Amino acid sequence: MTLTLDQTLQRLMRPLVRYLITQGVTWGAFASLVKSVYIEEAVAHAQPRVPSDSEVSLLTGIHRKDVRRLRDQDAGPAPNLERHAHVAAQLIAAWASSPEARDAHGALKPLPIHSATELSFDGLTRHVKADMRPRAILDALVRARAVTLDDNRRVHLVRSAYVPDSPADKLAFLALNVGDHLASALHNLSEEPPFLERALYLDALNPETIQGVRPDIDAAADALLQDFHRRLSPHERPVTDPGVRRVRLGVYYYEDTPLSAPEDSHEDM
Repeated sequence: MTLTLDQTLQRLMRPLVRYLITQGVTWGAFASLVKSVYIEEAVAHAQPRVPSDSEVSLLTGIHRKDVRRLRDQDAGPAPNLERHAHVAAQLIAAWASSPEARDAHGALKPLPIHSATELSFDGLTRHVKADMRPRAILDALVRARAVTLDDNRRVHLVRSAYVPDSPADKLAFLALNVGDHLASALHNLSEEPPFLERALYLDALNPETIQGVRPDIDAAADALLQDFHRRLSPHERPVTDPGVRRVRLGVYYYEDTPLSAPEDSHEDM
């Protein structure tokens, strides 16, 4: 089946709208937000020249009075909602992929909170250049049940990925991961060379098969991300360096009921 752009947008928006309804976000509130985004993107589209309100109105279809009103609003600096979540995720990735964090059998070792002679939790925070207190990061990871503390005050990693506990951090991950995935897919509609975008499509598996394979999927995804973290993280430079690029490598999994029930088939006897 060939989808039109309108049909594609409907399919993309459906899970988001479904969630917004559960959160009490009305159409009016959503429309107001989208209107602001349209204006911001139209202004960015015209860079380096600053477009007039009439030009923005022509590009977006939004009335010129609304364009002027929204452009005059001083939104101030955008809140860095992803800062806390990003630091926690970076620290766990560095921990899980560090050879120093593993014993002779390859298993992850617990880390002391402080140490001058071996890898420590504090040392990891310095490695990822965290601009938060190590204790604040540790407390957040304990709350998220990503780490535990033993009686000797050693930190044990119990999850190889950070699953945030706070609503703000969860929303930050949603914006970062889904936003970048969508940007990659849209890039591939018209730009060359395409970005990596692969998925496995299986339409009707029984639940027992799915339940049996999910641990293997998690393990394979962890191994992939840890491998590339080890290979790429030593080459990171300050974000202010000229020419540096932001990279995201993601692996995702989803399951649901089939999109449509198969039609009854009849074979001629």
